[in-house]
Amino acid sequence: MYADVDIKAFLAIIAEEMTNYQTPVVDLIAVQTHDPYKILVATILSARTKDETTAKAAKRLFNKAPNLKGLTALTRDEIEKLIYPVGFFRNKAGYLNELPEVLEKQFAGIIPQTVEELCTLPGVGRKTANLVVAVAFDKPAICVDTHVHRITNIWGYVTTKTPLETEMALRDKLPKKFWQQINSLLVAFGQSICLPRRPRCHDCLIKENCPKLGVTPAKTPAELKRKKTNGLMKFASWNVNGLRAVEKKGFIDIVNELDADIVALQEIKGMPEQFSDSLKNIPGYSSFFFPAQRKGYAGVAIYSRLKPLKVHYGIGIEDHDAEGRILTLEFEDFFLVNAYFPNSQHGLARLDYKIRFNNDLLAYTNDLAKQKSVLLCGDYNVAHKEIDLANPKQNEKNPGFTREERHWMDSFLAAGYTDTFRMFNQKPEQYSWWSYRFNARARNIGWRIDYFCVDTKSKSRVKNAEIKADIMGSDHCPVLVEWK
Repeated sequence: MYADVDIKAFLAIIAEEMTNYQTPVVDLIAVQTHDPYKILVATILSARTKDETTAKAAKRLFNKAPNLKGLTALTRDEIEKLIYPVGFFRNKAGYLNELPEVLEKQFAGIIPQTVEELCTLPGVGRKTANLVVAVAFDKPAICVDTHVHRITNIWGYVTTKTPLETEMALRDKLPKKFWQQINSLLVAFGQSICLPRRPRCHDCLIKENCPKLGVTPAKTPAELKRKKTNGLMKFASWNVNGLRAVEKKGFIDIVNELDADIVALQEIKGMPEQFSDSLKNIPGYSSFFFPAQRKGYAGVAIYSRLKPLKVHYGIGIEDHDAEGRILTLEFEDFFLVNAYFPNSQHGLARLDYKIRFNNDLLAYTNDLAKQKSVLLCGDYNVAHKEIDLANPKQNEKNPGFTREERHWMDSFLAAGYTDTFRMFNQKPEQYSWWSYRFNARARNIGWRIDYFCVDTKSKSRVKNAEIKADIMGSDHCPVLVEWK
C-alpha cells in the first residue's frame, strides 16, 4: 500500500542536506569528466566496493589506460594489479579485459547510450547501465541500488520486493525530472542518515513526515543517557578486525545500539592519530587506545561511560606490550581487563609464545583478583570444548583448538575463573567468529573464541551473558555481560 508522501519536498530537503556529505564516486568522476568510457569503467569498479577504494583504483587505472585504446594494451594481470583491492577485482579485471573487444564487435568501439545495449557488455547490469545513461549521457534513467530500493520502500512511495521492481515502479510513478538525481541523493542519504541498520531518524530533516515503514530507529542521545534504576551495567567485547574498516560499516551506530557502559575492542589495527575524530570522541564515552608498535597490527581499545580510577596500559612485559595486547580499566570495586590473546598461527609457529602470554596474563589477573573483582574479556583465540566450534574433529591440531591451548583454558578456569556465557547458555552452535571463506557465517560454521570470564568468587555479580551474532561488521561479533 502506497503512502501519501510529497516526493518533491522529500528530495528537495535531502538535496539541501546532502551538500554537507560525501558525493558518490561516480558522480564525482562525472564532475571531472563526462567521458563515457571513464564513467562506465568507474561504475563497473564501484560495485560492492567502498567509494574511497573505487576512487583510488580508478585513478591508478586511468593513469595507465585513459581510454579504450589504453585499456586494450593492458593484460588481465596488469588490470588486476591496478584495481586491487576493489571487491571481486579478479572478476572485474576479466570484464574490463573483454570490454574493448566486445565494444568493437558490437558497437564499432563506441559506448552505447541505452540501458538495453549497455546490459550486453561484460560486467554491466541494469544498475550500472542506468547509472551510465544518466551520468555519462545526461539522459533520463533510474539507477536503483539497495539504498534507493530500501528508502523509497521506507517512505511507502513504492511497495516492492526487489531493486528491479523498484526501478519499474519508479519509472511509472516518479516525475522524470528526478530520475537522474535520485540515486546520488539517496546513496549519500542512505550512507549517512537513513542507514540500513538503526537509521538515525532523530537527525533526519524529514522525520516528522516520513512514514518510517519497517524501521527500527537508532536511540536518541537522550535515550542513551538513561538513568539506571536497577544498578545493572552492560559491558561489550568485540574483535573488530580493524577499527577504521568497521567505522565504514556503521561502527558508531552499532555502539549506540549496544548501549553498553563499556565497549572493549580487540585488533584495532591502527594508531590513535590514524583514527577519525568521530572514532576518538563518541558522545557519552571516554576512549582509551593501546596500539601495537607495528602499524596495522593487533592493538586494543576501550570506550567507557564510567570514569576509571586508573588506566593500566600493558602488564610490564615488553614482548606482550609491544603488540598492544592488554588494556585495563580500574574502578572502585572491579577491574575490567581487555585482552587480545595471540593466535598460535599456521603450523603452530607461535604456540609457545601464546602459552607464555597466557601464563603471564593469568599471573597478572591473579594479582588483581587479590584486590577486587576481575572481568577478563577479549578474543581468547581458543575454542575451549567441542561444543564451542562447528567441526571439532577436523580441527584438533589446528590453531585455536590444539590440546595445549585447550589444556591452558582448563587450568585457567580451575585457577578460579568462570566462563560467564556458559553460566547461562549450554546450547551448541553458539559462535562468535566465522571464517570469511565458504559462506561460513550464513551457514553458522563458526567458533566461540570471544569470552567474558570473571574471578569465580565474583560470579554472583554477573546477571546475564550473551553473544550478539546478528551484529555484522567484522568476522567476529560482540559478546556481552550484565554486571551488578
